[in-house]
Amino acid sequence: MTDAAEPLTTMDFHPMPTSGEPTPWAFPAPGRGRLDNGLTVLHCHRPGQQVVAVEVILDAPLGAEPEGFDGVATIMARALSEGTKSRSAEEFAAELERCGATLDAHADHPAVRVSLEVPVSRLPKALGLLAEALREPAFDDGEVKRLVRNRLDEIPHETANPGRRAAKELYRRLFPASLRMSRPRQGTEETVTRIDSAAVRAFFDAHVRPATSTVVVVGDLTGVDLDELLAQTLGAWAGDTAPAHPRAETTADDTGRVVVVDRPGAVQTQLLIGRIGADRHDRVWPAQVLGTYCLGGTLTSRLDRVLREEKGYTYGVRAFAQVLCSAPDGSGAALLGISGSVDTPNTGPALADLWQVLRTLAAEGLTDAERDVAVQNLVGVAPLRYETAASVAGTLADQVEQHLPDDFQAQSYARLAQTGTVEATAAVVSAFPVDRLVTVLVGDAAQIAEPVRALGIGEVTVVKG
Repeated sequence: MTDAAEPLTTMDFHPMPTSGEPTPWAFPAPGRGRLDNGLTVLHCHRPGQQVVAVEVILDAPLGAEPEGFDGVATIMARALSEGTKSRSAEEFAAELERCGATLDAHADHPAVRVSLEVPVSRLPKALGLLAEALREPAFDDGEVKRLVRNRLDEIPHETANPGRRAAKELYRRLFPASLRMSRPRQGTEETVTRIDSAAVRAFFDAHVRPATSTVVVVGDLTGVDLDELLAQTLGAWAGDTAPAHPRAETTADDTGRVVVVDRPGAVQTQLLIGRIGADRHDRVWPAQVLGTYCLGGTLTSRLDRVLREEKGYTYGVRAFAQVLCSAPDGSGAALLGISGSVDTPNTGPALADLWQVLRTLAAEGLTDAERDVAVQNLVGVAPLRYETAASVAGTLADQVEQHLPDDFQAQSYARLAQTGTVEATAAVVSAFPVDRLVTVLVGDAAQIAEPVRALGIGEVTVVKG
């Protein structure tokens, strides 16, 4: 006997949804204002971003550090979160933690940046703490001494790191000793040792004031009266005006040469090749970015195709353009560089192939396919890159530091898309001329110096590691 056949089950399918019209993406445009104390305000409402990002740009560049006190800007920046006249370092940290906030600061050539991230529900309290740190920092003797010790402890580790050591040597070789840019950003053992709370306080009093500072606020500001909130917090920060910092002309010696930083027994060679070029004010910048990306911006770029995929010398080599300093008149500079590491026995062959890539690029140019892929990658990933409030705030702060208009980033993607293959080729060839590159190699000089000399890419000098 068989069971009766069960009735068939039918399913009703809902119609497949249709896609709507794509919405063009653009980098968000900020609003701009100014508080009564002179503090410039940039704000950007980003619906859904419940963690608000705040960036404060302080006009305290490394070039303003007193002679012999390199690193005082860094110690000052770190000390801003180490207590105020009203709260000890522990009490200040506890209040930040109760807000669910993070507060960081760092010093670089253009300015000191203070960064705050906090849930929007705790924004009033966190802005109050930020304002307190700027109005009345404690700069306690004990805390400053601790920060100095920490910085001194970092220096040997930086020297031991091949990448950091290569960067230190490149900057020393590129720039004249009189230029602050030639020396480590965070100071040396000799200069940091001199720093005390009085030096930190003097640097702060001389350079940190609202009238020369800018605050950037990005996040979901629904229901937030930002004008009133800023007036009650950062608006209570007082200070007079100050003259603009005179900026030394950025000069560099890009005579083609090689410096080997000797690390006996090293199994890899860290390489850093560089010179200076145009910054973001220059009309060549979009083409320079595009051409540099084609050269070494991704795993499919020319350098990786040869050195990684074909020859197996390296895990990756990158080409980049990093802004060093900018001025309203456009007289800034960027570091144009190529970095990576290769195994020691193949250092000579890898450099020979790298130079051949540059020569071939100059002789034959980029292809339209390379240009198209680079534009697609650079422009296409922008919406993902700027998903967070912190990424938007950071880019707006960069624009402030570099004296760029508020719509610079929005316009830059249009300029990239309009840049042709010939223009990108001319820019990257001009950026990396084979006879005007300073090459720093951190590795075993006994194994790599002679093969590199044989390449004829410049005089080779060996220094201790």
